[in-house]
Amino acid sequence: MVKRCDWATKTPAMQLYHDTEWCRPEHDEQKLFELLCLETYQAGLSWQTVLNKRAAFQRDFYHFDLTQVAAMSAADLTRLLADPEIIRNRLKLAATINNAQVIVNWPAPGQFSTWLWDFVENQPIRHAVTSADQVPATMDLARYISREMKKRGFKFVGPTTVYSFLQAAGLVNDHLLTCDWAPENQ
Repeated sequence: MVKRCDWATKTPAMQLYHDTEWCRPEHDEQKLFELLCLETYQAGLSWQTVLNKRAAFQRDFYHFDLTQVAAMSAADLTRLLADPEIIRNRLKLAATINNAQVIVNWPAPGQFSTWLWDFVENQPIRHAVTSADQVPATMDLARYISREMKKRGFKFVGPTTVYSFLQAAGLVNDHLLTCDWAPENQ
């Protein structure tokens, strides 16, 4: 029988995300951008809600192509706010465009990933947890990265969102020790 983290057992979409993406080291900037955006949309909502709307977000944000999203206009924002298939929060939608612009205008093109992974010395942090209640909502590193991201102009990147992003992008690995996807069980 397959053993997954407790949160990932509810639906096939949650299982697939858990099994193929969550806590897997990601270095591709477009994929990192997508994960950051999805975590932004998740703030205050359930992850299942975000996953259910992921295909619509991908469509509306050009599969999270950084250059195309960074070039989106006020008219695009108006169009997005009218789309019932996505989470229509004006601040989160504007943050998506803003955050694409920050990455596109990074001092060294293509170096957002390197900057991010330098915080963990290119090695995922492993929390050896046995139950979901042992997984923190955030940590000092996420608070620090959140402050650094805000200094660079990112929006909607509070410590809890950043911590979830670090998990999603594999900088932090919080698979339960009993999970088949825990590094110890691979």
